[in-house]
Amino acid sequence: MAHGGEPDWTMGTAVPATGRYNLYSDGAEELSKSIIRGKSYALVYPIESTGLVMPEAPLKNFTEKDSGNPLKSVFENVFKGFTGVRKFNDVFRWLGLHEYPKESDGGVYSVPYPGGVRPHYLMGYSPINRYNTDSFTISCAVCHSGNLFGKTILGMTNRFPRANALFFKGKQSMKLYNPAIFRMYEHATVGELKILADAKINLKKVSIKMPVQLGLDTSIAQVALSLNRRNPDAWATESAYYEKYPRADQLDVNAGDSKPAVWWNLKYKNRWLSDGSVLSGNPVFTNILWNEIGRSSDLLQVDRWLTANSEKIKDLTNAVFSIEAPRIVDFFPSERIDLVKAKRGQGFYREMCMKCHGDYVKNWEIPGNDLLPYGERLKTYQVKYFKTTKVVDVGTDPMRRIAMKSLEKLNDLVISQKNLTVVKAQDGYVAPPLVGIWARWPYFHNNSVPSLCALLSPTSLRPVTFYTGEANNTATDFDFQCNGYPSGPNVPQAWKLKRFLYDTRRTGMSNMGHDERVLLKNGQELLSSENKLDLIQFLQTL
Repeated sequence: MAHGGEPDWTMGTAVPATGRYNLYSDGAEELSKSIIRGKSYALVYPIESTGLVMPEAPLKNFTEKDSGNPLKSVFENVFKGFTGVRKFNDVFRWLGLHEYPKESDGGVYSVPYPGGVRPHYLMGYSPINRYNTDSFTISCAVCHSGNLFGKTILGMTNRFPRANALFFKGKQSMKLYNPAIFRMYEHATVGELKILADAKINLKKVSIKMPVQLGLDTSIAQVALSLNRRNPDAWATESAYYEKYPRADQLDVNAGDSKPAVWWNLKYKNRWLSDGSVLSGNPVFTNILWNEIGRSSDLLQVDRWLTANSEKIKDLTNAVFSIEAPRIVDFFPSERIDLVKAKRGQGFYREMCMKCHGDYVKNWEIPGNDLLPYGERLKTYQVKYFKTTKVVDVGTDPMRRIAMKSLEKLNDLVISQKNLTVVKAQDGYVAPPLVGIWARWPYFHNNSVPSLCALLSPTSLRPVTFYTGEANNTATDFDFQCNGYPSGPNVPQAWKLKRFLYDTRRTGMSNMGHDERVLLKNGQELLSSENKLDLIQFLQTL
């Protein structure tokens, strides 16, 4: 532990091989309460002073009622895909939000309901009262919760987040915003007009980059390019200052897209993000700081909030580090896993993969396991990752890790220095723990590989293009044998739309790497087709 009861977030601090649990050494009851509070902050964004909020009532009227507002068709043109929206929640479904878990969902599928009642709004919609006006922003759950066959799982990657697209289109639409017209047709109050005026100003102060591909996130670019609008001599003090013509950056032209990370892996790591470029500092604190930079918040206000709300940061940290992965046998009969094949696959795994991705001791290796129910025998008894998070270059697309060079300027911020946050661009990506790997398709940091079958094949044999879609139906939306998106004639017809087509030939979207010296030796595959299916059966039990 570090000073003041804080966990040790300094660079290089060793992590127990089995992961970090109960970082603040709380008693069992207090830890449980802290986790519940932390999850509630992940669902409803706790920073009341956050830089970008919107009024609820006029926007609800705008979407649900035909007020005759002449701007409506103009806004619909900016928000392509919004045409025909009839309910306020439809906007947030487009944004990628999901329903709250049902009352009957327990364990890893349970979340605390705001106010104790299952909300009518979607998870990630975050109510805020500003200027005595019902308003909203979006919370961590937008990117860090996902749908898995009808269950919403907090801490899982959202396969189709549109948070950055919303910021981008919101900035476009605010250029068209006319307060007089809005007041006339939407009967906006003084408070609602003040909120919209603030949003128009603050959106001018951020730079936003549209993701190359639906399903990816450009928050790194939004933070880095927004910092380029701030006075370089006064980042820590004049947070409201911005440049009309921001400083040039490689991210003006380069892609920096990546998928939001799952939370259940954080407990095993001591470096953060897919490339391990955040070398120290509490990752939850760092993420909130970056959120606020990307929303044009005043850093002095942010610093005051973070200082005054250290208990909320603690609760959020406890919650994030407590998250566990869903198990495949929660969705499919355990008999779909052939134990003989899974054991063979474990042998291939330990021979070829363990040195980078850690070891996973299974219940089937424990004496007396034959007395356990079949599904229990498939569980992981112990995760053995590494004390220091490894970053390796296996030839995957470099654009995302190169993008982090633009974020090294964060090290100059007093608020970063005060909280030990250090960013350094890396020469590769983290070989992550494989806990819950079955639920994390598509694969790689840029979603460029549709299934484990493709991942275990040479780059030359991976699909150049493929269709993506939500995992709603276990029978139609998931290839169990290959573990990932269905292909060929099995692709659902509803997926065959341009926005769901992934093309690996686009900049930053390459599916190259992770083959020579990993799956290949001198160009020859090390695993037969049958070996690969055995390995997949093992991976599905993690």
